[in-house]
Amino acid sequence: MGPSRRLVALMAKAEKAGIEELARGDGWSPVRMHFDVQSFGVNAWTAKEAGNRLIGEHDELPSGHEELYLITAGRATFTVDGEEIDAGPGTVVFVADPALKRGAIAQDAGTTVFAVGSKPGEAYNPRAWETNALVVPLFERGEPAEAKQILNEALGRYDDREGLLYNLACAEAQLGETDQAFEHLAAALAGRPDLVDLARGDDDLSPLREDPRFAEFVPATVS
Repeated sequence: MGPSRRLVALMAKAEKAGIEELARGDGWSPVRMHFDVQSFGVNAWTAKEAGNRLIGEHDELPSGHEELYLITAGRATFTVDGEEIDAGPGTVVFVADPALKRGAIAQDAGTTVFAVGSKPGEAYNPRAWETNALVVPLFERGEPAEAKQILNEALGRYDDREGLLYNLACAEAQLGETDQAFEHLAAALAGRPDLVDLARGDDDLSPLREDPRFAEFVPATVS
């Protein structure tokens, strides 16, 4: 939402949108981005089929967020720190500890979860995963130039830029912009060394592998 649209939204009493109306092909409804919510993270996910992963297994250590999940349709099985929780319509699952691993599997087709998160005691800052999620389909469709544009525009909006820089390096590698790709890859790996494992097998970085610099940034695994 740009500044003019946000001003209109603030002047209005309320805005309205349906989760299905916002849903993308992967089942993600980017609620926060649609309304430009500034106080907390809020999104929804809908599973196309029973057995689909509704919430990917993750913790919130990087963000420090506590998270609340509400099942609005269908049924899901949450797993929080190894404990399974059956959740039907209207069930709320709250995970206060950012260190706990959590995830959810849909038990019914059309299961929808509404998720809210933020860090207690601090002003909310949007997380870069939302833009990274937007560009994944562009890579899959072979549209690195479009991905590059979105990623460049997003760099100033987030504090956790490493994932954006990594994906920007992938886009530039695909476009033959080798020097820029190595610059952004180096910055990404400096901030998040765990991305090295991803880089080793990432096909989007294949154009860089014959360059000696790649081995400097992404050393081979030690057998």
